[in-house]
Amino acid sequence: MTTVLIVDDQPMQRFGFRMLLESQDDMAVVGEAGNGSEAVRMTAELHPDVVLMDIRMPGLDGIEATRRIIASGDRTRVLILTTFDLDEYAYAGLRAGASGFLIKDALPEELLSGIRAVASGDAVVAPSLTRRLLDAYADQLPSPSSGSASADPAGDGRLSSLTHREREILTVIGQGWTNAEIASRLHLAESTVKTHVGRILAKTGTRDRVQAVILAYDTKLVSPS
Repeated sequence: MTTVLIVDDQPMQRFGFRMLLESQDDMAVVGEAGNGSEAVRMTAELHPDVVLMDIRMPGLDGIEATRRIIASGDRTRVLILTTFDLDEYAYAGLRAGASGFLIKDALPEELLSGIRAVASGDAVVAPSLTRRLLDAYADQLPSPSSGSASADPAGDGRLSSLTHREREILTVIGQGWTNAEIASRLHLAESTVKTHVGRILAKTGTRDRVQAVILAYDTKLVSPS
C-alpha cells in the first residue's frame, strides 16, 4: 500500500486527487495540507511514502517545503505538480530534492503511474525531458553551495568512489540516455546497466535518477548545451 499526502491550497483540487487515489486498491491518502508549513509538519507526523506537492501556495511554497522534507532525512519522496513542463519552479523543486514532477492537467493514469514510480524509487521525469529542463535553467538559478560541486569532476568527493565505468554511465545518464540506450551503445546487458545505476546512486548518495542527472551537471560531467 502506497501512502500519499496531498498538498494543494485549492480544496477542490485536493478533493479531486483524493477521489482518484482512493479509487485505487494499492493507495491510501493519509492526509491533506493546504500550504507548505502544514506539509512539512504532517510529513514528519505521518511519514507518507509520497507527498503530492503543489508549488505555488501562500506562505511556505512547495519548493521550500520540499527542501525541508528532504533535509529532514525522512524516507518520504516528493512528486511536484506544476502548471508548465519547463517551468523554473519545477527545476528548483528537483534541485530541492523532489523525485520528479508532473503537469497538473496530466491524465489520471499518468498521475497514478507517477506516484507508483516515485514510491518505488524511480524518477517520474523522462531522462530526455530532465536534460531539456536542466539545459533551460542551469544558468539561471542559484548554484548549490561551493562545497557540493566542483569545476573539476575528479576533485568532487561524491565521484571519488566511482569506478571508471560507473563515471562513464553517470555521464551518459546526465546526457539523457535511458537504460536501454546505455546497454545498446556501451554493449552491456540492461540488467548490468541497472546494477551500475544502483551502485552509482548508493555511492553518490543520490536518491534517484533525477538527482543523479543534477549531480552530473553540478560536477561538470555534463554541461548545458
